[in-house]
Amino acid sequence: MKVYYNNSCKICRSEIDLYKKEKIKEIDWIDITDNTLATKETSKNSKELLRRLHVKEGQKILEGAEAFLLVWKKIPKYKFLYNFFKLPIIFSIFSFTYEIVAFFLYLKNKKQLKN
Repeated sequence: MKVYYNNSCKICRSEIDLYKKEKIKEIDWIDITDNTLATKETSKNSKELLRRLHVKEGQKILEGAEAFLLVWKKIPKYKFLYNFFKLPIIFSIFSFTYEIVAFFLYLKNKKQLKN
């Protein structure tokens, strides 16, 4: 599984660094900053990658809240988050909240995009 995240975003990096400490061998952490290979592997452009967290498992690409669920499911220490946030009503609220937070993080970090 590959997780595509924005390492140049302090908030994003801080959260991903917590997950990296768990040293899960089946997760490859991919920084999307100036990474043309990430755009090829995901078939997403730089703007789309910057806008949300993405996970590639096999040929399937998940993004946003769904991507977080998959990350949490794979990390034993955070599986409780998966179990809680996968509940339908909770997931709806989580997904909505994620989109708001991700949008503001995107606005904060979009200057890194090359036009």
